[in-house]
Amino acid sequence: MPATLNISALTQRTGVPSDTIRKWERRYGVLHPDRTPGGQRRYSELDVARVEWLKARLREGFRIGEAAVLLGGGHTVALTVDELRDGIVAAAAASDVEALRDLVDQSIALTALDESFLRVLGPALATIGERWAAGALNVAQEHLASATVRTALQKLLSDQRTGLRGTAVLACVPGERHEIGLLMFAVLLRSDGWQVAYLGADTPYADALELADRLGASALCFSAASRETARALDGELLARPPPASLTVFAGGSGTDRTDLRRAVAELRRLSDVAQS
Repeated sequence: MPATLNISALTQRTGVPSDTIRKWERRYGVLHPDRTPGGQRRYSELDVARVEWLKARLREGFRIGEAAVLLGGGHTVALTVDELRDGIVAAAAASDVEALRDLVDQSIALTALDESFLRVLGPALATIGERWAAGALNVAQEHLASATVRTALQKLLSDQRTGLRGTAVLACVPGERHEIGLLMFAVLLRSDGWQVAYLGADTPYADALELADRLGASALCFSAASRETARALDGELLARPPPASLTVFAGGSGTDRTDLRRAVAELRRLSDVAQS
């Protein structure tokens, strides 16, 4: 987009004093104006959007340095949940690694976790998957988006806290390799006060059951993205029932439990009953 605004026009548009704009530009590199032949700065509508975005973060209590890092250097500025979701899809289609990382980080930092997962990251990945299936995106672009989200979720999960509600062991059923939904569930459980032992994709039932027993877990949660893998888990449960002290919980698109908020609430009730 053309850069036609001088510093006075940018100040008028945003309400941010010119001295402050220059400081943000020099110290944090958040603006990249063009230069006229005479050396004068010229700013674009993208610069206006970036300054407005930074103002909004300062109102929310961020420090300018923190906000500048979160904004990043991409060419997309998302001001709403819908813009975050659409921006992630667009960044995947453009194979824009930096924009993907920035938008995923913004989604997690600027919205409640459940809203980020249910209204931004989950729908964005679903759309990207649909476009891959239709041939509009290639495998590398789909994997790039999934890996970016997975990295952000694993970073959240690495925040070790004491389990106030108990311990939950989380795993994908045998043969199941789609784990992002389970990672989201793990992060939500951790934020709800659970100690989470995350095992990831394609985990044998017997091994997960043994670990849950060793850890004294009160919940063993499996994710199944297909009806076939969910039925296989049912067979495992019949062949080797869990002890009465352990609740086995199955969720995912292969089951009738697909709502992350409701799943967290169910386990919360389980914890409350056990502790009463």
